[in-house]
Amino acid sequence: MSTLLEQLKAVTTVVVDSGDLGAIEQFRPVDATTNPSLLLNASQLEFSKPLLAQAVAYAKSKSSDLATQVSIASDKFAVDIGTQISKLVPGRVSTEVDARLSFDTQASITKALQLVALYEENGISKDRILIKIASTWEGIQAARQLELQGIQCNLTLLFHMAQARACAEAGVFLISPFVGRILDWYKAATKQDYTAETDPGVVSVREIYRYFKTYGHKTVVMGASFRNIGEVLALAGCDRLTISPGLLEELSQQQGDLTVHLKDTGATAQETAALTEAAFRWALNEDAMATEKLSEGIRKFAVDQRKLESLIQAQLQA
Repeated sequence: MSTLLEQLKAVTTVVVDSGDLGAIEQFRPVDATTNPSLLLNASQLEFSKPLLAQAVAYAKSKSSDLATQVSIASDKFAVDIGTQISKLVPGRVSTEVDARLSFDTQASITKALQLVALYEENGISKDRILIKIASTWEGIQAARQLELQGIQCNLTLLFHMAQARACAEAGVFLISPFVGRILDWYKAATKQDYTAETDPGVVSVREIYRYFKTYGHKTVVMGASFRNIGEVLALAGCDRLTISPGLLEELSQQQGDLTVHLKDTGATAQETAALTEAAFRWALNEDAMATEKLSEGIRKFAVDQRKLESLIQAQLQA
């Protein structure tokens, strides 16, 4: 009998959520995703030390201003990690725009173009990468413009149907609805435990998936931020799932019959009007979980980005 991971790979594109080359090589996913927290963790691993030094030297060759050097080196390090990952996966690598730009459409576009240019310097074409941007209204509008330029995007920190719908209507390539962080909020708020079937994060992703398929949206749904394999298995059949190495290991060690919960049966309806900015903002405002988790996620990514920049600055000044 095949393992649960092998069965899952047959019905869902499995993505590794890690900046650790060893884990990516072990599980051989189609795609891989990174974020500032994962890059901060990767900076402590032995394989990344030469990449960090290389990024610092590159930044020094481009500018004499310390703040500019830090910014360049940070982007270069993220791209060089992504470049190494791209050698291990046949598909795409997601690289994230600075979370501090989440409410600035033009600055997000500029940063995305800089990341794409760095990848191209490394010989990695834009069809091998996804630009990750937070699912704020401003981030979604940045993605809309990038998609028109042929730069495909992964909209992250997604907790609400309004975010998902706005992304689909903007022509975004892929969204990453966060399962585990939704569960975290509800467990803290209700003091209750949830099964895989009642898990609010699982319920949310299932609703988004079915909505997209019903209305014929082409945007890929990639469940993310899992707390246990029960959540992963409850979304078997989803377009993609990005899973941490620890949970992938657990899935690879277990056997049993996988139940496929999500299937695309084709579009059966057509939306009448696009979601407006006002409706988007009101929907988020009305949902305490989505509002709080989006803001918290942006803050946490910004904290880890600053920690990474502090490491880089120390090397620049050494």
